[in-house]
Amino acid sequence: MPLDPDPSSPPPAPHRDWFFPPAPPFLPSTRARTNRAPFPSTSRSSKPYSAYSFTDRRPPPTPRSRSRSPHPPPEQQQRRQLTPPPPSAPRRRDPRYAGVRRDDARTAASEKAAPPAAAPVHGRKPAPSAIATRWSGVLSAAVILLCLASLLRRNFSLHDRVYHLQEQLAVATAKLQSCVIGSSSDMGDISFLYEDDSITMPNRNLKNLSLLISLSVLYAPLVILKYIEVASKIRSSCDSEEVPINKRFAYRVDIFLSLHPYAKPLVLLVATLLLIALGGLALYGVTDDSLSDCLWLSWTFVADSGNHANSVGFGPKLVSVSISIGGMLVFAMMLGLVTDSISEKFDSLRKGRSEVIEQSHTLILGWSDKLGSLLNQIAIANESLGGGTIVVMAERDKEEMEADIAKMEFDLKGTAVICRSGSPLILADLKKVSVSKARAIVVLAEEGNADQSDARALRTVLSLTGVKEGLRGHIVVELSDLDNEVLVKLVGGDLVETVVAHDVIGRLMIQCARQPGLAQIWEDILGFENCEFYIKRWSKLDGMRFEDVLISFPDAVPCGIKVASYGGKIILNPDDCYVLQEGDEVIVIAEDDDTYAPAPLPKVKEAVYIDIVHPERKPQKILLCGWRRDIDDMIMVRRGYLPKDFVVPKSPERILFCGWRRDIEDMIMVLDAFLAPGSELWMFNDVPEVDRERKLIDGGLDFSRLDNITLVHREGNAVVRRHLESLPLESFDSILILADESVEDSAIQADSRSLATLLLIRDIQAKRLPDREAMVSHITRGTFSEGSWMGEMQQASDKSVIISEILDPRTKNLLSMSKISDYVLSNELVSMALAMVAEDRQINDVLEELFAEQGNEMQIRPSDLYLREEEELNFFEVILRARQRKEIVIGYRLEGAERAIINPTDKVSRRRWSPKDVFVVISEKE
Repeated sequence: MPLDPDPSSPPPAPHRDWFFPPAPPFLPSTRARTNRAPFPSTSRSSKPYSAYSFTDRRPPPTPRSRSRSPHPPPEQQQRRQLTPPPPSAPRRRDPRYAGVRRDDARTAASEKAAPPAAAPVHGRKPAPSAIATRWSGVLSAAVILLCLASLLRRNFSLHDRVYHLQEQLAVATAKLQSCVIGSSSDMGDISFLYEDDSITMPNRNLKNLSLLISLSVLYAPLVILKYIEVASKIRSSCDSEEVPINKRFAYRVDIFLSLHPYAKPLVLLVATLLLIALGGLALYGVTDDSLSDCLWLSWTFVADSGNHANSVGFGPKLVSVSISIGGMLVFAMMLGLVTDSISEKFDSLRKGRSEVIEQSHTLILGWSDKLGSLLNQIAIANESLGGGTIVVMAERDKEEMEADIAKMEFDLKGTAVICRSGSPLILADLKKVSVSKARAIVVLAEEGNADQSDARALRTVLSLTGVKEGLRGHIVVELSDLDNEVLVKLVGGDLVETVVAHDVIGRLMIQCARQPGLAQIWEDILGFENCEFYIKRWSKLDGMRFEDVLISFPDAVPCGIKVASYGGKIILNPDDCYVLQEGDEVIVIAEDDDTYAPAPLPKVKEAVYIDIVHPERKPQKILLCGWRRDIDDMIMVRRGYLPKDFVVPKSPERILFCGWRRDIEDMIMVLDAFLAPGSELWMFNDVPEVDRERKLIDGGLDFSRLDNITLVHREGNAVVRRHLESLPLESFDSILILADESVEDSAIQADSRSLATLLLIRDIQAKRLPDREAMVSHITRGTFSEGSWMGEMQQASDKSVIISEILDPRTKNLLSMSKISDYVLSNELVSMALAMVAEDRQINDVLEELFAEQGNEMQIRPSDLYLREEEELNFFEVILRARQRKEIVIGYRLEGAERAIINPTDKVSRRRWSPKDVFVVISEKE
């Protein structure tokens, strides 16, 4: 019997529709129903189904399959043509699927009419469907992770449950098998086990919750980061100028870690605590221990990764291994943080960035060639105090500064030198070296341009005056140009003491050229190795005349008074009749500040003074036109009257300047005040003669005010022999070799030029000496053989004085040993002056008067001005003799001696003086 039903047969009975459900909604209703073969039959099911005929029950094709093959196969088309629909049967529509069919039809039509999708263009806003797909993917991944975590937790829970039941079963079996315990007690214990099991059920739920919390917190950062990334892409697609959220978040984290010094340790601490808390919750979820025990066990896993080896069970092992891995990461972060902190601290110490915790120390700001001599002098001054502390701050590396100081060949004598790297123009760096607690601050001049160096010194003084805590000590500023001194004092006020290095060297060179041997005396007085100036008050001397004060100190030589009634004015070489008042201080020359004290007046011989006829003073009327800053000193100080018989007559001199200095016009003005009328000043340098007058006028020189000297210009190179031979070198009384302005910035180059000029001049002078053969045999100076070139140069030095300006102290020592230059002046004298003013700022007033054109100065006098032949006097008596000339004797140099003795220790023993002995005195400028 054919399985296909008759096309004319009626439709199946309605009561049989429950067996086959209605057609799916995607099956088109317009399609003709065709017969089809029934379900495949087997030996068991073929009989029951063979008696029935069914309508077409083909599997409904999907819309995609219909869209791919819109035309049915030929067999189906032929069958549709042969089987027309019944005319009397109306088209049946199920109202439940009508809308679905319409939607499906419209979808198919739109798919056919839609053009092919274009490739996405870069930079355009993504379609909402793509964004929804990404979010759905993220949520799906999160749901899958949570499901996996739940399944994993369920597996661990079941495993633990089985393990727990096995333990209960073993305990129950052991109790049942016990023969000692009764049956009633056994049943009670079994009931206790069931009660314990009912109690642990809530704990199991709590453990599940703790494990879920730990997993959620662990995956929360990943979800947040993914959300930030997606949100950043959405925002960047909407507004290209807006900064993405992930970049802003990274920027905030960077700012937090940079601005807060303890941010990194805090982040590490929070990460460690979070790891311990999450690990404890996870262990609490997979073990039967209490929460406190799990937290402690988590800490042990973090602190020591080897403790996880004792874990039993898959769950505890997995959690313990995870905690141990996190602990290793935390330990690595902590080790890196500690290593970075230690390295940063050592790097800060190595580079000199740490703070100096000192007080009453000497602070030196800057670095120059004078630093070595300055450190040496301050160390010598601190030796009597058992040492001190010197802090040096410069814009150099700390290791380089320490290496350079270590190369300096001198003993610090217990003084510690601390180096720091920093700028004196920055207040933070000044506070780093405890500038407010320093007892003295020395600002060194930079090498190079004078105006730039003084400008930087001025800015440094402004920075020092801006310290909020104030300054305990005074400021000693080294300047390069005398014209800038007024501006620095105006800015610094009473805190500042200035030392103009160029001016000091120039004035010393002029004084030493006129007074042979004075350079060595200045070295002894300015340096702390021998005797120096000290100012102290002695109340027991109040009411005593200055004449008596002169012989009251057996270990010092008084030379002036600091008058309290006139605001602490310094008066050198006052009148004998001046009476010390309360508050007055005595200025002395002594070996140290604790080596002298007043003593009872000694018994001196009533020596017969040299007859001096003092002319009577006549009343005079003096008109002062104008007002000066020190006009009170001019009125108050009573100058002594020097008799004509005791005035050393001046004779015209001829002086040669080799080289061109920056302040040469100031030296010319000072020299004009010292020399006798008719003197000549020869200027020999490579500056064109047409430019010299212009430079001198620009420097402030007024040719009309030159009363005593005449300028003679010669052009040439001081290191070329033929140029020097054109000069009458044998006719000059003094020759000053200046550090030329063109090579002033380099100390070695300037010294090499000066040394070459010195050797050439001495050699030319030696060749021009009269009766050369007869004079060579009388060479007594030095240890060189007769007839040698060095011996001839030493012989030539007896005829004229050569003052060489040397910048490097090492070159100075070389020339001093060769003795071919009588006196050598270098930056070492400036360092001595800076150290002396740093120790006591009042000494600067003493030095300013001794260097000035007016007032008092140090001179070398012959002994016949104070003594008769074959007369025996002690030093105190010589001092009293010198008071007739209004002079103070501070030392002497014996015949044949190379160095003078300042402040002799034995002042009461009489001795016979030689006519060739000389005395060192402080007297008024003639």
